[in-house]
Amino acid sequence: METFTSILEFLTYWLVDQYWFPAFLIRSGIFFTFYLGFPQIKFFKHGWKVLSGQYLKEDTQGETTPFQALTTALSGTVGTGNIGGVALAIFLGGPAAIFWMWVTAFFGMTTKYVEVTLAHKYRETLPDGSISGGPMYYIENGLNMKWLAILFSICLLLMCLGTGNMPQISSIAVVMNDTFNIPKFITGSVLAVLLWMVIIGGIKRIAQIASKLVPFMAFWYITGSLAVIFTNYENIIPSLQSIFVHVFTPTAAVGGFLGASVAAALTRGVNRGLYSNEAGQGSAPIAHASSKTENPIEEGMVSILEPFIDTIVICTITGLVILSSGVWTEKFDNKFEESSMCFLNQPLTDKSEKDIAVLKDYIYSCTGDLKHSGSLTIKEGKPQETNFTLLHNRSVAENVTVFDEDSGIFNGKINIRNGKLDSPNVYIVGESLLIGADLTGKAFTRSVFGEYGQYIVAIGLLLFAFSTAIAWSYYGDRATAHLFGEGWILYYRIIYVGAFFTAAIIDTKIVWDIATVIGPIATIPNLLALILLRKEIKKIQTDYQESLT
Repeated sequence: METFTSILEFLTYWLVDQYWFPAFLIRSGIFFTFYLGFPQIKFFKHGWKVLSGQYLKEDTQGETTPFQALTTALSGTVGTGNIGGVALAIFLGGPAAIFWMWVTAFFGMTTKYVEVTLAHKYRETLPDGSISGGPMYYIENGLNMKWLAILFSICLLLMCLGTGNMPQISSIAVVMNDTFNIPKFITGSVLAVLLWMVIIGGIKRIAQIASKLVPFMAFWYITGSLAVIFTNYENIIPSLQSIFVHVFTPTAAVGGFLGASVAAALTRGVNRGLYSNEAGQGSAPIAHASSKTENPIEEGMVSILEPFIDTIVICTITGLVILSSGVWTEKFDNKFEESSMCFLNQPLTDKSEKDIAVLKDYIYSCTGDLKHSGSLTIKEGKPQETNFTLLHNRSVAENVTVFDEDSGIFNGKINIRNGKLDSPNVYIVGESLLIGADLTGKAFTRSVFGEYGQYIVAIGLLLFAFSTAIAWSYYGDRATAHLFGEGWILYYRIIYVGAFFTAAIIDTKIVWDIATVIGPIATIPNLLALILLRKEIKKIQTDYQESLT
């Protein structure tokens, strides 16, 4: 496990923490925005008209209506990224991460427009009568680069498990356990059965459910979020100011939050923006390819609405909920996850600027030999030594109590090896910053709902995340069909549901780390294909505009 964790940390450093990937993603969107004349603005209104169905013809080839295709794609994008992902972006990069999510979404609207148009044009009808489209088809047929198409399909299969599947049920299981005290095993079992019952029906059943579920869950969550924001109305303007103030200046330490660099805000904001709206990732075009639209570019116009709804509307609302409530800087009682803990060999505090500088240097650059190794004496659950610091979720842990899984309050010695707890059947509870959906849930309690606010988040996340897992199962269907043929789809679905259940009961940080690195890996070949096909998308757009005159 330690070797696997080290590999994830290495990939995260090169794919997420460095400037090159955010720069590549945003520059691609900027290029197409200017190259195509700001289509996200020019065709925004027309996209709504196509979505309404006024151009829909009964004899048009396809398996879904434009509205069903959009809601299916939205069910794949509106998930934990909108609830837990935004909280994670703020946790890692501070308020300015929201700004970079906006930037990613604005230019991502064009990227989405390009990839969906191409996916719709190059879609194929398979021998079983189903329609299959996506980057693997325009890479193979448009560029005649079968090897790159195969590479993308492999990455997509990994992404289906590491992005659209595992983080979703992981977040659901944690929230259901924290909110309703439902064991993770039960949550995973019940939802795995429901997932199987839905995905076995293919895209038509998925689209039918998504077209009903997405509007309801969006209304549920947005209504509750606005109630939280208006309850903390006096913090709305300061929250918006904090987003812009720290775009080019580091976020200072506030409360338990140790601060964030400009680079952290940019990279985490872009990464979370990508994870949320998936522009350039090549997943949503697979759903849009099934739509009944006469001209491929009309479906591209519909897809422009996707990053707008997902990121600019829903993610912004979540960000304001967290910032206006103030919970992002506060410590709360929680059970510590081993992968998020680190014991340091110095007594440090977040009340001292000198100590904060040491902690930040360790967190962002891992410099210095600060990891503690040895043993700690525990009496009545309390550590007796004072020459160490326990970090959890990048914050200095307070009021720590050590428990034995069998007998309760722990007495004896615990072993620490290279900063990590190395004592079986022992867990730690204390106060630290929260991360992900737990943080959003706490924000909802700072409203007219009081403690009942967490139920809105729990149900909202259940709906968001489960619908995402449903949509992503279809994306994996198409990747499997492309790689191995339709006969292998059933086996893929079995693996997909199995991974879904497993992720409900394993360490959530590892799940999020997997999701963080797989997204960029799959995005790179897709963006390269879009750039190479730039002249074709330009011609499609020009021909369409000329046909309207």
